Amino acid sequence: MEKQCPECGDKIIGRSDKKFCSDSCRNLFNNKLNKDQTNLIRNTNNALRKNYRILKNLNPSEKTKTTKSKMLNSGFDFNLFTSIYTTKAGTVYYFIYDQGYLPLDNDYFALVKRN
Repeated sequence: MEKQCPECGDKIIGRSDKKFCSDSCRNLFNNKLNKDQTNLIRNTNNALRKNYRILKNLNPSEKTKTTKSKMLNSGFDFNLFTSIYTTKAGTVYYFIYDQGYLPLDNDYFALVKRN
């Protein structure tokens, strides 16, 4: 029985358990299969990376204070973060990897770096 490549339909030559005619067909097939998941993950990772860069630029000394408007003007997205840290006193810090922020009064934020 002659096997056909599920991507291009060409005849498969080689091992009996081979599923694709070439590496490029295998890659194309799997990329199409995972396209929706990959786009969501890629877009989320890009937004997290952007948030991280913004915090790092606004916080060069590893501990500083800034305003919400500066963060928003830079394109910061407050809906995306990687972790939340709550202190024993109940203070909630939001982190993007090792860069974090703490909401303060009057639209101010404390920016910190976790070591």
